Amino acid sequence: MVKTDLLALLVPALPLLGAIIIGFGRRRLKGNTAGMLGTAMVALGFVASLLLFLGHDGETHIVHLFSWIHVGAMDIPFAFQIDALSLWMMLIVTGIGTLIHLYSIGYMHDDPRVATFFAQLNLFSFSMLLLVMGANFLVTFIGWEGVGLCSYLLIGFWYTTPEFNYAGRKAFVMNRIGDIGMVLAMALMFYQFGTLTYVDVMKQGGMMATGNPLIVTATLLLFLGATGKSAQLPLLTWLPDAMAGPTPVSALIHAATMVTAGIFLVVRSSVLFQLAPYTQDIILWVGVATALFGATVGLFQNDIKKVLAYSTVSQLGYMFAALGVGAYSAGMFHVTTHAFFKALLFLGAGSVIHALGGEQDIRKMGGLKGVTKTTYMTFLIATLAIAGIPPLSGFFSKDGILASTFAESPLAYGVLVFAAMLTAFYMFRLLFLTFFGTYRGKAHPHESPKVMTVPLMVLAVLSAIGGALNIPHIFGGHDWLKEFLGTAADGIGMEHLELSANTEWMLMALSTTLVVLTIWYTWTLFGKKTTLDGDTADMPFLKRLIAKRWMLDELYASLFEKPYGWISKHFFSIGETKVAVPLTVGTGKAALGLGEWLRKVQTGNTSFYLFGMMAGVVILLIITYFGG
Repeated sequence: MVKTDLLALLVPALPLLGAIIIGFGRRRLKGNTAGMLGTAMVALGFVASLLLFLGHDGETHIVHLFSWIHVGAMDIPFAFQIDALSLWMMLIVTGIGTLIHLYSIGYMHDDPRVATFFAQLNLFSFSMLLLVMGANFLVTFIGWEGVGLCSYLLIGFWYTTPEFNYAGRKAFVMNRIGDIGMVLAMALMFYQFGTLTYVDVMKQGGMMATGNPLIVTATLLLFLGATGKSAQLPLLTWLPDAMAGPTPVSALIHAATMVTAGIFLVVRSSVLFQLAPYTQDIILWVGVATALFGATVGLFQNDIKKVLAYSTVSQLGYMFAALGVGAYSAGMFHVTTHAFFKALLFLGAGSVIHALGGEQDIRKMGGLKGVTKTTYMTFLIATLAIAGIPPLSGFFSKDGILASTFAESPLAYGVLVFAAMLTAFYMFRLLFLTFFGTYRGKAHPHESPKVMTVPLMVLAVLSAIGGALNIPHIFGGHDWLKEFLGTAADGIGMEHLELSANTEWMLMALSTTLVVLTIWYTWTLFGKKTTLDGDTADMPFLKRLIAKRWMLDELYASLFEKPYGWISKHFFSIGETKVAVPLTVGTGKAALGLGEWLRKVQTGNTSFYLFGMMAGVVILLIITYFGG
């Protein structure tokens, strides 16, 4: 038990220590030194997580660090919950995080603020670990807010560009909107249960009736928080703009850490969500709509990172659709495989950008497969995985979601299959325009250094074989990941897929055939591209509307930003200039006037002072007498 406590403490403490050392020593540490130190701290955290995982006995262990808040009936300890779910997320965060840190040594080596970058990257890792390890909602919320702060810092890392500052601020504000839901949910649960500890809340909540209004309200508020952090409609517009940060930041935020926090929260609270079918229906259709939205917008993006950003939005929609039908293990499985292939895609995109001297427009690429061979091969594996081509990891995780969705709602299944076809189209469009055809740019392409390509190769292997973690019964597997996570999340233990083996085979064959046909069609359009695509302005109206993200940002600007700006402007002109300023100036003048008057009372005449003293005594006596 002592060993478990020590290892559990080390996992988040090591990245925090790295952030402190690099942060305070950033002016003295050279880039490579800061990078290696930051990478080593997260790698050691991975080793500690792996040791905890290997020694896990299937039970839930609470690591109590200290008594944190004790006010009246409120007793909230600062504690970690070590179980299958937290261990799995710890492995993903530290494992993928280590590879991204290592990659960043090469990618950021000539940046003058590279030490600051690694300090913030370590702090982000610490915050994410705090989020997934918390034994109660409040500890999780501290990590929740921490990743929000770090994402703001990392997205706006190149702060000399105003657009990047705006992107960071946008992410921070939209996440705060979702956080309101989580705060209200915590207040409601403490009011009802008298605790915020996961074990106690789930135990008491599990005894309540299905559809209980309090449970429905609490789950809706939790989902609002998840919507902001995991970029679901309507709080998703911050995620594509987060591409303003360095590419390793995009990989860290979009692959395995911050954006999966919402999925983790729902799975951790799955007992409550199982008792709220109304909330689950909302989650299902929000997830389906988000998957379709991201897939459609990704079709017409020309920035290599923006394509991947909308791909992330779409894949997060798949995960929430799985949660909406109660397929929590399928959602977590896709979180895992998505961490592999999406981190690989972003780091591969960063390798391409590095090879082309900063170029991000895929219309100015092409023919790179012969020059950047390692990047091309690993990128190809990731593209096949995200498209769901068997036997790569994405095939198994996406098939699990589609099968579970079909059992609950054939309509939702149809929309998700269509979104899968769009995914194959825009991802292979990206692949073909980047690596095939003739080179259309002006830079001199070259392969990235080993420090960048080695993480690509590791992630490529994981993307290829990651499906083995949860092979379903119809393939002769035993759903290992489902059984493992089921020891920590009761909602997973309640899963039951009511489909025959023939139906499952038919669904897999249908989706795979449609995806393969889509890839072939994409090849006919972009496989041998030699000229630039037309500008957005040349597109038909519908395509132009989709390319502009369905005008969602413009809609929000009209509904919220402009009215708020108008109100602020008029409150300033009235409240500031006509009320606040005169009141402030008037108070100062009144104080000066009173001081000037009182100064005249100080005459220096002793008899006047004696008279004043006697007058004061008389006034006090009168007040005392008439006051009873």
